[in-house]
Amino acid sequence: MAYKYERIAGNRRQVGLALGKLARPIMSTYLEQSGAWEALRPWRGHRFLDELAQQAQAAVPAIWEELEGLAEGLRLPFEDVLLWNCRGDLLHSTADGCTSVALKTPDGVRWIAHNEDGDPYLRGRGCLVDVALDDAPGYLSFYYPGSLPGHTFGANRAGLVQTINNLRTRQRHPGVPRMLLARAVLDCATLDDAIALLRDLPHAGGFHHLLGAAGDPRLFSVETAPGAISILETGTRYGHANHMVHAETRGLAQIVTDSSRARQNRIERIVDGWSAGTGSADLLAALHDTEGELPILRTAADDPDDENTLATAIFEIRDEEVTLRVYDRKDKAEIALDIMSDPD
Repeated sequence: MAYKYERIAGNRRQVGLALGKLARPIMSTYLEQSGAWEALRPWRGHRFLDELAQQAQAAVPAIWEELEGLAEGLRLPFEDVLLWNCRGDLLHSTADGCTSVALKTPDGVRWIAHNEDGDPYLRGRGCLVDVALDDAPGYLSFYYPGSLPGHTFGANRAGLVQTINNLRTRQRHPGVPRMLLARAVLDCATLDDAIALLRDLPHAGGFHHLLGAAGDPRLFSVETAPGAISILETGTRYGHANHMVHAETRGLAQIVTDSSRARQNRIERIVDGWSAGTGSADLLAALHDTEGELPILRTAADDPDDENTLATAIFEIRDEEVTLRVYDRKDKAEIALDIMSDPD
């Protein structure tokens, strides 16, 4: 199996503490080999980081408490854990990639599927966490060591589904750090609540959120950037890689890597060819596509963005249930979970 599966329960600080303990055995080695961590060190003590902290504490205090627990569990200085969780707000380019697709089928089922691309060091070291909270729906998410869950792929027990793609924006803007916002989305009870949260809070960094929910026929593609947001209801099929493509945001300053451009072009060609009979096997085939020098499925040791596919997730969204299946690179389903059911 390419990852562990862990259940966690408690209040905000207790959950953060448990997440930190999970990551503690590998965290120092993980950071030592990370180019992002090396690039972040000059930001220690910077006034802009202090401003991001103030915005986060004011806007999402419950998530801030999780972050404090995370630092305690990691046994690292809180300032370093905050810095690590603000990496995409401070650095214009980080080794977080991903490709997402969405599909609506004639029987009313909505599908959201996602390749989680990240630091190759995390291959086999990621974790799927199933979190029960005292004051929120609880959620299941892929977890990067030392990073708040939510910025990868996940869903909560209210039936809200979210996948995240990294956007390499060239601006910096005072606001709530993007990873804390992504985590806060998983506390929302409805799709409208999630859209309102992303619309109303200020953005310090850039992410693409693909959103759906049980009992709601809509799917949304949301591009956030420092000081900007674009919200688009998707049609029956949709694909997105790692740069802004909405009419309202694609003109903003951003880095478009060769891999992101190639994957965006390829996923658009694939989804344009889907028909009424398209289903989960087609979504998996799209995300495991290996055509071209810079394919959607990323396994190359010399990937130009220093990213590899760590896991592939397929969410099946119906009126009363959400099912998640997670796959390895060999099209093998490693786990299948009914998100809206209480864990055993």
